[in-house]
Amino acid sequence: MPSLFLTTQGSHVRKEGERLIVEKDDEVLAEIPCLKIDTVVVYGLVHFTAPALFELLDQGIELAFLTLSGKLRGQLTPGKARNTPLRMTQFRRADDAAFCLGFAREVVRAKVANTLALVKRFRANHPERPEKPVAELERALARLDSVASLDELRGVEGGAAACAFEALEWRIAPEWGFHGRNRRPPRDPMNALLSFGYVLVGNELQSLLDAMGFDPFVGFYHQVDYGRPSLALDLLEELRPALVDRFSANLLNLGALSKDDFTSTPQRGCFLKPEGLKKYFAAYQRELNEPIALPGEAEGTLSFREIFRRQAERLAKHLLQGEPYAGFRYPC
Repeated sequence: MPSLFLTTQGSHVRKEGERLIVEKDDEVLAEIPCLKIDTVVVYGLVHFTAPALFELLDQGIELAFLTLSGKLRGQLTPGKARNTPLRMTQFRRADDAAFCLGFAREVVRAKVANTLALVKRFRANHPERPEKPVAELERALARLDSVASLDELRGVEGGAAACAFEALEWRIAPEWGFHGRNRRPPRDPMNALLSFGYVLVGNELQSLLDAMGFDPFVGFYHQVDYGRPSLALDLLEELRPALVDRFSANLLNLGALSKDDFTSTPQRGCFLKPEGLKKYFAAYQRELNEPIALPGEAEGTLSFREIFRRQAERLAKHLLQGEPYAGFRYPC
């Protein structure tokens, strides 16, 4: 089911039966049946009545609260039955260095392979671009089997990420001012979209993992750190290039967003205006629900939201049944 994105500043959300009513200045902006949503994402200042919050929790609907600049403040999560055997196995495996390295290696392999495939596709249409990032990504893939620790793996992944952003710079028109990754705060529209996309996809993965009985804060590649959803970040890694990076570049290159859709301040950096947010969320929903052909895979066709669940299910089988974990490969 789709997510509901609430962006109108100063609006109020109340409950009427099993529907959410969104209002502002005595005008009804939307009426949404709770049965048609599984997540609510609140951007900025949106007010909820207590009955509306209780209805969402009773319906098992997650709420995520973001600041105007796209930073995740926190989540309101319904009480769920916990999959105790899965969590106990997850906790044991998190202390198993060999297991963590094996899983993390496959995650990074999928991330680098997805990046390489996208870069090769771009260079096929623009052969004048240098081949250096392709060669370095291929070397990174070749090195993965020989890494002996998570720190060494992070070094390989970091070098591959630098190549990825160098190649991504080719794809963005110069007027957007993208010259590599920057954040906290992002200083240009492309970096604003990257940061925002990582937060949104990471939040979806965190909610999904929690609903399936995982502890989303106990990861294997991203080690435990206070307040960090490490396991969600693990699964996010292989999705970054194929989903967020590609989608963000397309929004700018295809004219779905304009410079007027962004604003910038020294404190918060560059971020989307309210009208730009509406365009973004509409495109984001389409992107996550669009069927993707997966040649050679049993499922045949899946949307990204279905891929999120499939990867989480693969991880559960990896933990509980010892089945090899297969990272997501974007078809290029």
